Amino acid sequence: MSINIAKRTIQICSILSLVGCMIFAVYAFHQHLFTSQEALQTYISGFGRMGALVFIVFQVVQVVIPLLPGGLGCLAGVLLFGPWAGFLYNYIGICIGSILAFIISRNFGKSVLYAMFSDKMIAKYEAWTGSESKFARWFAIAIFFPVAPDDFLCYLAGTTGISWRKFTAIILMGKPASIALYSLGLNVVFKQIAALVH
Repeated sequence: MSINIAKRTIQICSILSLVGCMIFAVYAFHQHLFTSQEALQTYISGFGRMGALVFIVFQVVQVVIPLLPGGLGCLAGVLLFGPWAGFLYNYIGICIGSILAFIISRNFGKSVLYAMFSDKMIAKYEAWTGSESKFARWFAIAIFFPVAPDDFLCYLAGTTGISWRKFTAIILMGKPASIALYSLGLNVVFKQIAALVH
């Protein structure tokens, strides 16, 4: 698949996802899902046990096809399932998605990066790939703190010499801290906004 075709496919998926999100946002607004945590939890509980699975799959997809800020998914997990279960589902989905992103770029190479991300972002972080040990060190730091573009870095990792075992260890051990910070921090912000709306 050429880079142009891949870019066009991703653009179409992005547009369709945006339209879907807008439709759901209108529905959720009318159902007060964004201003009432109880209403949101009741809505998800309507899916039964499938609710957690649907959310985990959503988190996997949003890492592999990064359309929305990852922090929003982390916040949704906490709001929908509570702090502990929400953290667990976020962790499972994000780790699976991160590993899939690594596998994709490991198999398809840098063409995936140029199809999904801007040249500017690639150039900014490509300096990290000079040596495996240097990349592993910076990658671990970036994954631990919730400030770097994690999804992109997982794809970038697949184009380097970092081993599957080392990559997986960094993801499994580094993600809990950033997920917790995102989840708890954004949860506080959400409650403040909801209080102001009420």
